[in-house]
Amino acid sequence: TGNVFNLTVFSLTGNALPQDITCLAADRMLVFASYENVFHALARNKEVVHTYEGHKGRIHLLLPFGDHVISVDTANVLIVWDVQSEEEYLRLDFDKAVFAVSAILHPSTYLNKILLGSEQGSLQLWNIRSNKLLYSFAGWGLGVTTLQQAPAVDVVAVGLVSGHIIVHNIKFDETLMKFQQDWGPITAISFRTDGHPVMAAGSPVGHIALWDLEEKKIISQMRNAHSTAVAGMSFVPGEPLLITNGADNAIRVWIFDGPGGTGRLLRSRMGHSAPPTKIRYHGQNGEQILSAGQDGTLQSFSTVHERFNKSLGRGSINKKKSKRKGLKNDTMALPPITAFASEIAHQNDWDGIIACHQGYITCTTWNYQRCSMGAHKLMPEEFSNYKPLDIYATAVDITTCGNFAVIGMSTGQVDVYNMQSGLHRGCYGKERAHEGAVRGVAVDGLNQLTITAGKEGLVKFWKFKTKDLVHSTDLSSPPSGILLHRDSGILGIASDDFSISILDIETRKIVRRFSGHHGQINDMTFSPDGRWLITSSMDCTIKTWDLPSGCLIDCFLVDSAAVSITMSPTGDFLASAHVDELGIYLWSNRSLYSLVSLRPLPADYEPATVMLPGTRPVQGDEETFDKMIEYDSPEQLGEQLVTLSLLPESRWKNLLNLDIIKKKNKPKEPPKVPKSAPFFIPTIPGLIPRYATPEQENDIQSKVVNLGVLAQKSDFCIHLEEALSTNEYTAPLNLLKDLGPSNIEVELRGLAPEGGGSVEVMLSFLRMIGMMLTKKYNFELAQAYLALFLKLHLKILSSEPKLLEEISRLSTQLEETWIHLRTLFNQSLCVLKYVKSALL
Repeated sequence: TGNVFNLTVFSLTGNALPQDITCLAADRMLVFASYENVFHALARNKEVVHTYEGHKGRIHLLLPFGDHVISVDTANVLIVWDVQSEEEYLRLDFDKAVFAVSAILHPSTYLNKILLGSEQGSLQLWNIRSNKLLYSFAGWGLGVTTLQQAPAVDVVAVGLVSGHIIVHNIKFDETLMKFQQDWGPITAISFRTDGHPVMAAGSPVGHIALWDLEEKKIISQMRNAHSTAVAGMSFVPGEPLLITNGADNAIRVWIFDGPGGTGRLLRSRMGHSAPPTKIRYHGQNGEQILSAGQDGTLQSFSTVHERFNKSLGRGSINKKKSKRKGLKNDTMALPPITAFASEIAHQNDWDGIIACHQGYITCTTWNYQRCSMGAHKLMPEEFSNYKPLDIYATAVDITTCGNFAVIGMSTGQVDVYNMQSGLHRGCYGKERAHEGAVRGVAVDGLNQLTITAGKEGLVKFWKFKTKDLVHSTDLSSPPSGILLHRDSGILGIASDDFSISILDIETRKIVRRFSGHHGQINDMTFSPDGRWLITSSMDCTIKTWDLPSGCLIDCFLVDSAAVSITMSPTGDFLASAHVDELGIYLWSNRSLYSLVSLRPLPADYEPATVMLPGTRPVQGDEETFDKMIEYDSPEQLGEQLVTLSLLPESRWKNLLNLDIIKKKNKPKEPPKVPKSAPFFIPTIPGLIPRYATPEQENDIQSKVVNLGVLAQKSDFCIHLEEALSTNEYTAPLNLLKDLGPSNIEVELRGLAPEGGGSVEVMLSFLRMIGMMLTKKYNFELAQAYLALFLKLHLKILSSEPKLLEEISRLSTQLEETWIHLRTLFNQSLCVLKYVKSALL
């Protein structure tokens, strides 16, 4: 319920599919998504786990059904799949002229049965286990669009193309009640389950009707719940909450807690219903992106969390009339925003956003704090009585202080308005600033200069207050747009010949020229420090130009051309909006967290196509994502590194102290065994067998023989003997690693001649330790085993020349290793002490 109230995205299921998703369904464990004639099962938070192929037509219906899933395609073929094996369990072919499947439902408590609705209006009840048609419902002569189970058993709601809703008892084939909506076909149905007999129905125009099932009448209408068709709706079980979604790219939660039975909007998450046209970061913290879309709305997206997103609404000439007419019949709606500018200074006091609209003469103000359209509509006074169709605003800018807005017109006129009062504060030039349409306006950081660019190819510099012309620069090609980096006084100019010029507003000279794009330049953005200029073009490239060196340092291709780009004021992200894409994509600045060579790209550099963030990889990389490759760590990362074993400390740390531990754990009194007659009565040795008395037992000679004569060699000894010739010590070392401390001591004792071993076996053991020190792995085991070996066999080692020679060689090797380690330890300790104590 917490996630429903907050609409928090808690997981993303897998990667994007190759094509648009046509149908979506989910059960307790899996999410099923289809595109064209294929559908996948995705485990939550994981990749695609199952793929189901077998349809010829596009899949348009999916229904999870226990261990099976049912799919229906446009060729009128129904297939029941086994979820785990991906095999067909049942296939049904229907005649499209007689029964074209348009809806599917599993009636509650109906075991192994599904109810199918058709475009012809009839219904069929099938048992998919026995593959039998159980019953056919005549229907109502109109196509079925949706089927929904009612809270009552045997009762199903049937939505028809005519707008009728039939509440039908499928057990007795009786119609219980009938409703009609006037907004076209029924797109979705849902029932409240919190004790209120209410049914909600969606429509193609975005309205929702609420019906009382006891009174059999309409309770209320939720008009314009969505700006497009209601695609799906569902009441939360046992809660007065209705979740709806539509083709307007919005999901909304409605709560029914007021009088009259109508719902109010509780939470919503929405994006643009049409592709964005202009995006800009708002403020200096780099956490909000303002986005204007072709749907006419202005929205703010948070780069931190979706719950901070907000919509500033849709532009309207008259808000009151727009509300009365509704979204569908609204003639007061303004065209989409083509350009806007924002400032956070004084945004709490008055409007901080100025925007111009496509082919429209009036510019609008917007208030970020109130999330609504502002108080003023700015336009020249001479057009207050009539609005000519051929004159419109083309470019806008707002001053750093947030007090003034500068607006350029298609006639070449440039006006200044006060943002607080909306009053006209003057214009540049006697009649107009430029001979052609204004392509861009900008005001410097101190409100000293206003810079305008005209279609005739001139960039003009004006005094902001007195409106006097200071300087004019003639460009080689008409500009298509300008962008000013206020902190550094650098002006970027995009031209119609696809070139870019960089102009210094202090010297008023062009200091850099860039060429390389092969299409119209859509947008430009500066890095926060003003060193980079990033440009996007209709040739589907995004290029980064280094201004100090005058070189191209980065270039990449995207599948869809970027129509607008903006870089974060903190320099960590580049945001982009693309042709026919609803989302805003974020690109991270790798130079902030990794070493990136910013050398100039060669003249023959061929840019690679880069996937848009969050989309599916290119063909050929699918296997990498479908099958996760587990990292297998090698036994040793590097030859110069000392590698420890993964054994617990109890296996090796106390090998030298085993005798002390045994003494400490020895019981004070031995356990007393009750006296009883032995099963085999002892006898006295001799030619004539005699039974031994208890007194005689103590006098019997000890039968303990020398182990060196009769002891059987252990596997460890055998492997050590073999290693003398093969020089391969992996097998004896693995045997030793599997033993406990006591068994290790027994094995090492057995290496001596009196324990059943030999000098050669002891020599082999020392070579095994030498091998471990050379390779520097299992380092702590080598130290522990060698220490115990020296403790047990010091006398034998000193008397055997072969062993003494090996010991002296091992001693030198050990000392060199420890000197190397000690140096590294000391370096690390010095660095750590400096970091802890130094004033950084």
